[in-house]
Amino acid sequence: MSLHLSYRADPGNPWFSWQYVRDNSDTILAALREHASLTARAVLIAALVALPLAVAAYWFRALAGPILALTGVLYTVPSLALFAFIAPYLGIGAITVLTVVVLYALLVIVRNAVAGLNQVPPEVRDAAEGMGYGRWARLFRIDLPLALPGILTGVRLATVSTVALVTVGVVVGRGGLGQLIFAGFQNNFYKAQIMTGTLLCVLLALVLDLILAGVGRLLTPWLRGRTG
Repeated sequence: MSLHLSYRADPGNPWFSWQYVRDNSDTILAALREHASLTARAVLIAALVALPLAVAAYWFRALAGPILALTGVLYTVPSLALFAFIAPYLGIGAITVLTVVVLYALLVIVRNAVAGLNQVPPEVRDAAEGMGYGRWARLFRIDLPLALPGILTGVRLATVSTVALVTVGVVVGRGGLGQLIFAGFQNNFYKAQIMTGTLLCVLLALVLDLILAGVGRLLTPWLRGRTG
């Protein structure tokens, strides 16, 4: 995404400037849309990959250690190094950014999903088996609904961390709000530009977390009754 700025820092170089926001609103909104889109797609893909891994770790205990270890190792790789390793194969663009942030989100979602599944009361599982539920029926009717609070916790944590990590995508030219922050450093350390990108990252993370919290309350009405 190209950043064409029509405003330059005044001699005071303030940390925030409404004039900068007004003069560059189109660029700022484009960066925000890209950031939100990358975050949403990354978390969705990570959830679609992580949930089957969590179920496999739940059903086959021997796989739990390797699955958690693999996702843990991926999480410890420095993000810049991971970008440098993947970019030559996938090229410069959104696919590389999505691949990197999905790999980082896997650990958080897998761990919380496995924890949620393991917290399903044994007597509930035994009752389901006594009623004739097979493995798949019990998974979708009993295990996953009861594990939903833990799964949603993982998704919320992954979403917040992904908002922050997407900014690093600036190294391959698709960093969303990270483009603003990085351009601010290039623009003689223009504080207003850096602060605008940073504040929007924080606000985006808060808004997405609140949305997911609301979705969680809608999907788990039994918890509302318990807390009430």
